[in-house]
Order: sequence, then structure tokens, then C-alpha cells
Amino acid sequence: MTGNKLKLPPEEELVEDFVRSAAGPGGQNVNKTATAIRLTWNFRKSNFLSDAAKERFALLAGDEEKAVFLAREFREMPMNRQAARERLAQLIETALKVPKKRKKTKPTRASKERRLKKKTIRSDVKAGRAKVRRDE
Repeated sequence: MTGNKLKLPPEEELVEDFVRSAAGPGGQNVNKTATAIRLTWNFRKSNFLSDAAKERFALLAGDEEKAVFLAREFREMPMNRQAARERLAQLIETALKVPKKRKKTKPTRASKERRLKKKTIRSDVKAGRAKVRRDE
């Protein structure tokens, strides 16, 4: 998300914990420095999203109360912080989009006729596979 301003909740609602990566780039350094970030946001207590958006966010986040993002792709703490915030912003952006209502439609007469014709052809193919009986 370069160039775009991230849509994030207020800073005081975000909880950042810096933890050891235990995996990823950094070699032995990952065993002694806390460069990974665990970003937590309790979206249920926030006024940042509407109630409908909170429900969509809960489905996307897979949790009913909190969203937790763990970023440990980079060796530097600021880059991991940015990665976690970008993931949160993407999820918020997705939750803010209101899904379109599906319009009920009926199949056309031509599509019904095509379907029935295909069924007849398929039926004839299968009937041709039956054993031939010799009636005397």
C-alpha cells in the first residue's frame, strides 16, 4: 500500500508487543532480539467501525472480539510494524465494503431449451452403452 494513507483505528486502541521472531530472516540474531511485532486491536470496544462493519470484520478476522497480527518477515522492527499495520488496514478496508445484494433471476427460455437438449443427447449416449439384447 505505497502512497496511500492507511485507514487505521486511533493509536491508543492498538496494542503492540515486540516478541522474538524464532523464524525467518536474521540468522542467530532472531534468538536474541525482539524484532517481530504482535499487533492487537479489540475492535468490539472501538467506535472506529460501524456495527455492520464489525460483524464483517469478525468474520474476516476469525475472532469475535480481537484481531491479532503477527509480523516477522523483516529483520527490522519498523518494517515489521509497518507490515502488521498494512495487514490490519487491508482487513479494515475489506470489512468496510458493503457486499452487493444478489438479484434473483430466472433462466431464459433458450437456456432451458439448451439444457434439455444436452440432457437428451447425454441420455442417448448412455442408452447406447447398454447391452444389446437378442430377442427371438
